[in-house]
Amino acid sequence: MKRAVVLLSGGMDSATVLYLAKDKGYKCFCLSFDYGQVHKRELKSASSIARAAGCLHKVVRFGLPWKGSSLLDKKIPIPQRAHQVSAKQSAGQIPSTYVPARNIIFLSFALSFAETLGAKDIFIGAHCHDYSGYPDCRPEFIRAFNLVAQKGTRSGAQKSPIRICSPLENKNKAQIVKLGKKLGVPFHLTWSCYKGEKVPCGRCDSCNFRAMGFRKAGFKDPLIKK
Repeated sequence: MKRAVVLLSGGMDSATVLYLAKDKGYKCFCLSFDYGQVHKRELKSASSIARAAGCLHKVVRFGLPWKGSSLLDKKIPIPQRAHQVSAKQSAGQIPSTYVPARNIIFLSFALSFAETLGAKDIFIGAHCHDYSGYPDCRPEFIRAFNLVAQKGTRSGAQKSPIRICSPLENKNKAQIVKLGKKLGVPFHLTWSCYKGEKVPCGRCDSCNFRAMGFRKAGFKDPLIKK
């Protein structure tokens, strides 16, 4: 059976990508990261999702002591409304929830893991619609990292490069919800809120985009009880 490494944050996008990869016949190895984020709520969700999917789940722990993001530093406030930024906006307009070079770091770990496993595909839930405008979620970034994977690994040198797959990159949140529902994604296990409270705050970018996705898709978010 073909193997894949799936970056699993615990959010709705990465959960959908995991179930999509399974639907395509991959044996999936889930990879999550404890990198010093303010709360660990998403990691609990990632563990639950991987268990529900019947997949091996590894958590890599490391620190980013220089912080530089409201997801890493409690002193930096988390924005309380959806900014509606587009993928074409300048770096100066990217919100404080951006973690410097996070997907570059995550994909580097995933690339090492995949090469060790003999996996030829890495799945990531990055997409460029209904999101906060992070530069490391854009199609051009994924294309560039595919070139890195090709040029900087033994697999690539031996003409069998590992591929970075971002199947959601051109989908909006509503389309992701619909796809997830079709695939049987346990959305009740996912967590999107930037805050680690018992219930979603309903005010941060991530909560707003998630709410919009479920609303436009015509489904009720299982995390919202009212």
